[in-house]
Amino acid sequence: METFPDLGSLTDQELKDLIKEMTDEELEVSYQRRLLHGKIDILRAELVNRLRRKDESGELVISGADVQRLTDILTGNYPAAEELDENSPESASDDNSSAT
Repeated sequence: METFPDLGSLTDQELKDLIKEMTDEELEVSYQRRLLHGKIDILRAELVNRLRRKDESGELVISGADVQRLTDILTGNYPAAEELDENSPESASDDNSSAT
């Protein structure tokens, strides 16, 4: 992260330029945030549509663990791929077969 300059050493024009630069950066961050929220809304709408179709067809509807995993993914709190592989049902069955 960039350190904040000594404001007392800046000229009036440098202060104005810095204000404009920070304002432009804030606008870009705000735009990116709106895009991400839109993508999250689209993902949630797709999930709701899929759940409705599954419910109507009698298939098993999403579990609480699925909702938590999706929430973790959307918030960026998901484990590394290696951890997912270690915790997958397939790897658990592999562990059980080698114990016998």
